[in-house]
Amino acid sequence: MFHLLQEAVVRILLAAVLAFSPLPGFHPSSARADVRVWVTTPDRAEELHERAPLAFGKGTSDLTTITIDPSVSYQSMDGFGASLTDSAAAVLYRLDPAKRDAALRSLFDSRQGIGVSFLRQPVGSSDFTATATHYSYDDVPAGQTDYALRHFSIAHDEAQILPLLRRARQLNPQLTVMGTPWSPPAWMKTSGSLIGGHLKDDPAVYDAYARYLVKYVQAYARAGVPIDYLTVQNEPQNRHDGGYPGTALPVPQEAKVISALGPLLRKASPRTKILGYDHNWTTHPGDVATTPAGEDPETDYPYRLLASPAGKWLAGTAYHCYSGDPSAQTALHQAFPAKGIWFTECSGSHGPDDTPADIFRGTLTWHARTLAIGTTRNWAKSVVNWNIALDSTGGPHLGGCDTCTGLLTLQPDGTVTRDAEYYTIGHLSKFVKPGAVRIASTSFGTTGWNGQLMDVAFRNPDGSTALIVHNENDAPRSFTVAVGARSFEYSLPGGALATFTWPRGAFPVPHQVTTEPTATASSPGAQDAVDADAATRWSSQAPQAPGQYLQADLGTPTTYAKIAIDSGDNLGDYARAFTLTASNDGIHWRTLATGTGTGQLTTVTVGTTRSRYLRVTSTGSSSSWWSIADLRLYR
Repeated sequence: MFHLLQEAVVRILLAAVLAFSPLPGFHPSSARADVRVWVTTPDRAEELHERAPLAFGKGTSDLTTITIDPSVSYQSMDGFGASLTDSAAAVLYRLDPAKRDAALRSLFDSRQGIGVSFLRQPVGSSDFTATATHYSYDDVPAGQTDYALRHFSIAHDEAQILPLLRRARQLNPQLTVMGTPWSPPAWMKTSGSLIGGHLKDDPAVYDAYARYLVKYVQAYARAGVPIDYLTVQNEPQNRHDGGYPGTALPVPQEAKVISALGPLLRKASPRTKILGYDHNWTTHPGDVATTPAGEDPETDYPYRLLASPAGKWLAGTAYHCYSGDPSAQTALHQAFPAKGIWFTECSGSHGPDDTPADIFRGTLTWHARTLAIGTTRNWAKSVVNWNIALDSTGGPHLGGCDTCTGLLTLQPDGTVTRDAEYYTIGHLSKFVKPGAVRIASTSFGTTGWNGQLMDVAFRNPDGSTALIVHNENDAPRSFTVAVGARSFEYSLPGGALATFTWPRGAFPVPHQVTTEPTATASSPGAQDAVDADAATRWSSQAPQAPGQYLQADLGTPTTYAKIAIDSGDNLGDYARAFTLTASNDGIHWRTLATGTGTGQLTTVTVGTTRSRYLRVTSTGSSSSWWSIADLRLYR
C-alpha cells in the first residue's frame, strides 16, 4: 500500500512539473519542427485537433520512454473503417446531395476527412437494414429452389449502397472492400428462412452457395466495386434468433463451403481472398449455451478451420470484439504464422441512461486501447467498426442491436455529428496508409486498463512514421518518444488519444538483438522482464536494496554493445544504483559497467561484448520497488 501511495504522489508531481518543461540535459533541435501531432480528448475539447508541431532533440530524459525501433517489423496493414450497411446507406440518403457528399468526404477523403480505407459489406441483409423484410440476392417463394441461380440479382444494392461505394472509391482509390453474408438464401437452409437454421448438408447446396458468392463478387466488380476479401458466414457460432439473418455453420460445413468456393473464386476473381471464421476472439458463453445437444461447441473454431483441408484456401482469419480480448489473435498467429489476421467488427454501444458525454468518453477510451492499439499490436491487418452511419435512434434496424452507434449520427434537425468511433478510426486511417508496416515500439498499457501509456507505431510506404498513443490514466501523463539517439517529450491529458507523425529521417537506429532469453531473479516473475512486452514487468516486490538482481540467459553466446534497462511506466521504480555483469558459463562473471539510474529508461554502452548470461544487480537503496519491464540488447 505504501508503494502504491508513493507511486501516486510521484505521478502527480511529475505530471505537474514535467508536462510543460524539458528535463535538464534534453535539448530540442533548433532545426525545423518535423513532428506533427493530433489529439482527441474524452471531454471533446479536442477532436482530431492538430496541435503545434515539435522537433526531435538530443539528450536523455527521465520520463517513461516509448522507444521506436524501425528495424523490427510485424504485419502489413490493409486499412481501417466500418460497414456501409443498408441502414447506413438509407441514413445518408436522407441528406440532400451536397450534405451527403460532405459526409462522404468527411469519411473517405484523407485531407478533408479521415481517409477511411476499409469497408466490410454485408452480402444481402443484416440486422441493420432499412427494408421492411430481410433479403438475399436469390429469394424465391417458400418451397421453391433455384440451383441454377436464375433469380440472382443485386438490384437492391444498386439503389443506394453501390452508388455510395463507388463514390467512396473515388474519394479513396486505395479503399479495400470485404464481403460477408449474414445468411445464404433461405432455400439453401434447414430453416427455410434467412433467420436461424443450418446450411443444408448437401453437396449440391455447397456448390450452389459457392457459385452464389462468386456471382456476388462478379456482379459487384461489374458495378465498379471489386471485392478484395470474402468470408462465407458472419458469426457462424451465433445461434440466437435475434430477428435478423444468421446461420449456424459448424467447422465441417464452413470447410466444405470454402473448399467448393476456393477453386471457383481463384478462376473467377483471383484478387479476392477468403477469410475464415469472422467471429469473436473467444466463443461467447451464449453461443456455447445454445449449442444443440450432442453437437461440439467448437471453442477452438479458427484453429480447426485453418488445420482442415480448407485451410489452403484461406488467407487468414477474421475476428470480432464481443467476447474475449485481442490476445487471442496473437495466440492464433503463433499457431499459424503464415496466415493473416483481420479485425472486422465491433460496434459502439451504450446503456439506456448514459449521457452523450458518457457515451463519448467510454467509447473513445475503450476503443482506443482495445481496438485502435490492442488489435494492431496483436497482428490485425485491419480495424473495422460496425455501422459507418446511423440515425439518432441507433437505426434503422430490423432486429438485433438497438443501442449501437456509428461513426456518424444523423440528428433529428438534419445535422450530422461525429461519434467517438469516427475519431478512434480516424487516428489510424488518416495517418496509417494501406501497405504500412507495424514496427516495434514499447507500450505499457493493456486492453484490460492499467492506467498507463499504450501505443502502436507504423512505417508508411513513403517511409514516414505514424505513432498512436493513448493515455489510459485519468490524469495527465508526460512521456518521451525515442528513435535511436533522437527524442522528444510530450504530455497528454487524461484519457486522450494522439497520433504523432514524422517524415522519413536519417536517424541512426541501433540494431536490436533478437533473442528468446529465459530469466531468473531474486523475486518471482523474472520472465516478464525478457518477454519483449513492456506491459509486463519483473519487480523486486520490496524496497530496493543491494543484492537484488535479474539474470538473463540468452540461450547462446550473443554479441551486443548496448543494454537498455527499461523500468516501464511504474514511475520511480528504476534502479538507484546497479552493476552489469556478464558470463559465458553462469559461474564466472566479469563486470561490464556500474552506474546510477535517474529515470525510467537507462541505456548503458558497454562496447562490443559477447556473452551468454547477463546480470543486473542492485547496489543502491530506495523506498521504491525496482522494476524491469523490458531488457533489450543492441549491437
